[in-house]
Amino acid sequence: MVASTAACPPDPAVAHPGGADIIAAIKAASVREIVALPDIVTSEGLLWPISSDADFRLTRICKEDEGVSICAAMSYNGTRAVLMMQQTGLMDSLNAIRAIGMDYELPVVMMVGLQGKEPHLRPEQSAAYGVRIVRPVLDAMQISHSLIEAPEDVGHISLAIVAAYTRSRPHIFLIGRSPEAP
Repeated sequence: MVASTAACPPDPAVAHPGGADIIAAIKAASVREIVALPDIVTSEGLLWPISSDADFRLTRICKEDEGVSICAAMSYNGTRAVLMMQQTGLMDSLNAIRAIGMDYELPVVMMVGLQGKEPHLRPEQSAAYGVRIVRPVLDAMQISHSLIEAPEDVGHISLAIVAAYTRSRPHIFLIGRSPEAP
């Protein structure tokens, strides 16, 4: 089969969530600890601004599953943390999330960039297999999650973080569009 040489139509314009709004929502939920591996989806609009924000302490890690353990351990002394990574790291960390978050019922809140997702498509419509399977896997594991794609999606972030810590269960925010830099 010969690949088409016709130009693909450009992606339709879509609204992106505001990085400053996401950061404000994290702060409103009394989170001051960020544990992170850089990912291309969230770095410019979230991670870089957080790294220079005096209200946060940023802990850089080498592997995502160690971030799951660090965030869970912080919960023992009442410290709220958010773990930032991309979906490949989430998939690598599923056993740690299962054991620590689900079996031991510890709150681990994650913001996961959906690397390779087309901004105008829902995750389940993405051409990227690794993006398409994230939500069904989380559903099968009964892990609470929500999608952050548009400015109006930011409004529930604080409530979901508070609920994760109140119920002592994980919550994963799937970020499908790069947040706009503050």
